[in-house]
Amino acid sequence: MKLNHNTHNELEHTEENNVISFHSEEIDFEFENESTIAGWLSFCVRDFDFTLGELSYIFCSDEYLHQMNVKYLNHDTYTDIITFDYTEEKQVNGDLFISIDRVRENASKYQVTFQKELNRVMVHGLLHLMGFKDKSDADADLMRKKEDYCLTLLKN
Repeated sequence: MKLNHNTHNELEHTEENNVISFHSEEIDFEFENESTIAGWLSFCVRDFDFTLGELSYIFCSDEYLHQMNVKYLNHDTYTDIITFDYTEEKQVNGDLFISIDRVRENASKYQVTFQKELNRVMVHGLLHLMGFKDKSDADADLMRKKEDYCLTLLKN
């Protein structure tokens, strides 16, 4: 079952009946370069031998994502992303909720631009939808390498 969203600022990228959409929930956030980012994410999907179904990126606040983390995952922690996976076989589908507050904080902490950190978080969630994990040290290391690889594919 997919989550229902009350969204605004909806932007969609459609490619051969497949959709990557960008929304914001309870925050005022303008997502920039949506066509470029959607094209990059689509390329990453194909590069890992998956096909693109429907992806919804929902940008929200720390508090909004924390409430979702508690309600749906029973985790009383703050996080930068929660991914709801609807992938079927090799077709990638999912809802990816991203805390803009957490991305800003992590960008400052790791001394990278907001956009670079946002791109990393977006592709991190996408990699989860393609089966990559990050719970063990070895899995987290592989995930980081895949993130780095995908980031090299983005033309800045």
